[in-house]
Amino acid sequence: VQLQASGGGLVQAGGSLRLSCAASGGTLSRNGMAWYRQAPGKQRDFVASISVGGTTNYKDSVKGRFTISRDNAKNTVYLQINSLKPEDTAVYYCNTFPTQALSWGQGTQVTVSS
Repeated sequence: VQLQASGGGLVQAGGSLRLSCAASGGTLSRNGMAWYRQAPGKQRDFVASISVGGTTNYKDSVKGRFTISRDNAKNTVYLQINSLKPEDTAVYYCNTFPTQALSWGQGTQVTVSS
């Protein structure tokens, strides 16, 4: 299974983006999924997860601003990001959760200007 993240860009603080993670070569429907991010000079960190049944969990700093969802028919996981802050600047990736079982792919860059 290959993952392709998209939807990133350069936005001003307070703006919004919708990230997508599409899978090819296999199905995501039987896996918990999550979004992760890696800021410059830092390790990749967990951002949000969604279980097979739709239960969601978020990193404290993004609660109330980020929303993870999934569309199994489209084999895609989404991350709606609102009220963006400069500290949200990072490359965003998706992978299975809780174990990251798939190749990471290139991710999608989110840059927030102040």
